[in-house]
Amino acid sequence: MARRAEPLEPSPQPRRPRRERVAAFRLGLSAESRAAMFLIAKGYRIVARRRRALVFVEVKARDRADEAAEAVTERTKRRIVAAAALWLAHHPDDNERDIRFDVMLVAPGRMPQHIVNAFDASR
Repeated sequence: MARRAEPLEPSPQPRRPRRERVAAFRLGLSAESRAAMFLIAKGYRIVARRRRALVFVEVKARDRADEAAEAVTERTKRRIVAAAALWLAHHPDDNERDIRFDVMLVAPGRMPQHIVNAFDASR
């Protein structure tokens, strides 16, 4: 018995991100670049190895440094700790390193603020 072919519907157009989300994404990329340059100037190598430490750095950019600091929420901390766990799963040799979580706060017209050992993964 022959089956009748169903007409294909066009796939929906992908939703375009909102203008604010695109602007926030671009701001984040710029902030990460500025933070990376700042850390390199301080003697860090990106992929964050220095001596026996492996440093995971969360970068937050806002209009003011205090707003950037407030943006480092418990959810943010869980996300970077999960990213660190994924990194360590794929790079088992790094499990022997001292792990540290730093935060970079970036605000226009100010030097990035580097908070060393900003939080502990066990909390």
